[in-house]
Amino acid sequence: MSRLPRILIVGHAGQVGVELQRSFAGAGEIICHDRDSVDLAVPDQVRAMVRTAAPEIILNAAAYTAVDRAEAEQEAAIAVNATAPGILAEEALRRDALLVHYSTDYVFDGSKTSPWVETDVANPLNVYGASKLAGEKVIQQVGGKYLIFRTSWVYGPCGNNFLLTMLRLARERESLSIVDDQVGAPTSSIELAKATRTIADGALAGQFGAASSWAGLYHMTCTGSVSWCGFARAIFARSDALLHGKVPGVMPILSAGYSTLANRPRNSQLSNKKLKTRFDVQLAHWETALDYVILRLTDSLGSHDSM
Repeated sequence: MSRLPRILIVGHAGQVGVELQRSFAGAGEIICHDRDSVDLAVPDQVRAMVRTAAPEIILNAAAYTAVDRAEAEQEAAIAVNATAPGILAEEALRRDALLVHYSTDYVFDGSKTSPWVETDVANPLNVYGASKLAGEKVIQQVGGKYLIFRTSWVYGPCGNNFLLTMLRLARERESLSIVDDQVGAPTSSIELAKATRTIADGALAGQFGAASSWAGLYHMTCTGSVSWCGFARAIFARSDALLHGKVPGVMPILSAGYSTLANRPRNSQLSNKKLKTRFDVQLAHWETALDYVILRLTDSLGSHDSM
């Protein structure tokens, strides 16, 4: 019987990394690294990390995600979001390992009225989006067994994300003003990790044929779409137990009324047709995924209360 693969999770402490550890539990020997153990802005450290781990699977959940701060820290964003993924791709190719990397809806300018497909021309509006696009391109140039999953509006039961920010603000304020003219698909870290495990298992088992037939770029989001304002309202409608009945009023505003350093795309909807067609994988509807995340948070609250 062949041994289970070694799985390197980069960025294991982040919201996606935590769920990848859950989803890949039992799939192999898991080796975790985060910013505390490896500085992804230092190429030699990135190479040494991979060569020491000697993995068959690399799951890159690490990223520079401070969208507004990236406007002033372009070099840092490029180092983590483009240079480091390129090194991971080179090391994966050298080992014939599978590399899974996550990208973003922010590679698009939001000007399209229908969902974006993988072949649409990217035109990022901000440094963060440009750095993630650069990461996609360098991985594609290196080639090998790679999967790039573009996703959007990622949130989950841990980390820094819109859901947890809304719950915190709800405890502090009577009303909130939330942007209502940006539309996308909130995608839970739980759904991302589950789908990644399914596809990675199938790819390594030869279920999808030779790597040359499945390696590439795919959109991977929950189905459906909503505005940020609508998402906030959906969160509060499900969070009575978490907020003890203290639900704030939610006032819709336009993007122009909420100033940020980085511009955001108005339409972040991504078409998942290619993912479904190639791998027969479809993530849950965003509302169903939100129900599960709220349930996880509520259960966690109950377990703490009973201690």
